[in-house]
Amino acid sequence: MKGEAITLGFDPGLAVTGYGVVHALSDGWEVISGGIIETTKGIPRAQRLREIYEEACALISTYHPYGVAIEEVFLARNARTAMLTAEARGALLMATVGVPVRGYTPLQVKKRITGYGKASKGQVQAMVKQLLHLNEIPHPDDVADGLALALCYMLDLQGIDRGECDYL
Repeated sequence: MKGEAITLGFDPGLAVTGYGVVHALSDGWEVISGGIIETTKGIPRAQRLREIYEEACALISTYHPYGVAIEEVFLARNARTAMLTAEARGALLMATVGVPVRGYTPLQVKKRITGYGKASKGQVQAMVKQLLHLNEIPHPDDVADGLALALCYMLDLQGIDRGECDYL
């Protein structure tokens, strides 16, 4: 990785999409921002997806990330939930036109962040806190997940499993 870079991670969801913005420095990483994109309940789904798209576009425009990481829809117990999450991913992907994007499954995130693919959510959150030198675990969970995804991209930039998750 040349010099300093900024990555943006998204944990997609129709109701709540978490995001994290991480800046690589010569001696580690720092959190620039983290938060959630909350859509308005009760309005048509297309409008909710547009809200996600517009907020993601605004984040990309504000932070000018080197790359974006978006969690993959890997396996869901509820088919409807999986479809809604996949639609939110689609809105996020549309917002990333012109920016390199990588997808990570939950198992890949766990393995990169903790070294163990079956780590608990709490273990991932604790490692995000430690790796980013935070005083506390980011809340809500969606923010911690967004930061973990941004870190995955950073780790890839440093040569760990580089290219494995690129979109073509």
